[in-house]
Amino acid sequence: MIEWVTVISLILFGLALVVAEIIFVPGTTVVGIIGFIFLIAGVGFGFNYFGSETGWILVGSTAVISGLVLYFSFKANVWGRFSLKSSIDSKVNEGSLDALTVGQEGTATSALRPIGKAQLGDKEYEVKTAGDYLDSGSAVRIIKINSNQIIVEPIN
Repeated sequence: MIEWVTVISLILFGLALVVAEIIFVPGTTVVGIIGFIFLIAGVGFGFNYFGSETGWILVGSTAVISGLVLYFSFKANVWGRFSLKSSIDSKVNEGSLDALTVGQEGTATSALRPIGKAQLGDKEYEVKTAGDYLDSGSAVRIIKINSNQIIVEPIN
């Protein structure tokens, strides 16, 4: 009796790992390979414990059951309740640059080599120069605003 429990447990655990690989952690392949090894070990123990006739029946039934479990898990959308339903459609720092305008002046709060921080208005922003290196405390003016990038120049 314990032989049947061992064989069935190995096959079921292997099948669970293969399904987990496909549904939950695709691309890692480690979980799937370990699951496949458990499936092979279960069938191998079946051959060892019960002989070749029962072993071949185990091979066939394991293949059929594996195919059915995979088919129905995708077809019935059983895993749908675990999947992500929403998507993020916003952008990083969206709207944070709306208060800035080209020509606005400020002060570099860190060295700009060529990227650093500058105080523009009442907020501190990450800014980039057109290639100039500026010391902290230098006066700067916005010359261009690209999506999330603020380009500044020194004020002489």
